[in-house]
Amino acid sequence: MSRLKPNILITGTPGTGKSELASLTAKQLGLTHIEVGKLAETHDCYDGEDTELQCKVLDEDKVVACMEKDMFKGNNVVDYHGSDFFEEEWFDIVFCLRADIEVLNARYTDRGYSEIKIKNNIESEIFQVLLEEARDSYDPDIVHELPSNNRADLESNIERISAWVKQWLENNEPVQR
Repeated sequence: MSRLKPNILITGTPGTGKSELASLTAKQLGLTHIEVGKLAETHDCYDGEDTELQCKVLDEDKVVACMEKDMFKGNNVVDYHGSDFFEEEWFDIVFCLRADIEVLNARYTDRGYSEIKIKNNIESEIFQVLLEEARDSYDPDIVHELPSNNRADLESNIERISAWVKQWLENNEPVQR
């Protein structure tokens, strides 16, 4: 697929800082931030509700249909905790955020998550569920794990992604004819 600018996926367990990293990165690099949760809300991309986990169930096909046109153009930073339902060719690189369990537990408590929701998310992080999902869904060479425990990690991750985008643009410069 030929694009003038890359598409980046930022994934990871809820509470790892995906939206903040994606938003700041998009702003700094002039990319479009697609927050899948907000897109789903705006376009009613739901297929019911999970009462135990207190969340809506995503209609993945509808989300993909809503995103498709923008993804083929490039210039996007997408953030969502899941990654296995997106089209593989959409992304040039995937960053999976990871955080220490103590950090996540504090974030979940601050958010008022239920005990069962905290337990499920902590187990997901411990067993690297979303990192493995990304590795299974995309070429493992484009999947990168990033720490996300504090402000220093956030700043380092923005720098790392910015350097990658700069290199991608240099390597994919359009040929003038």
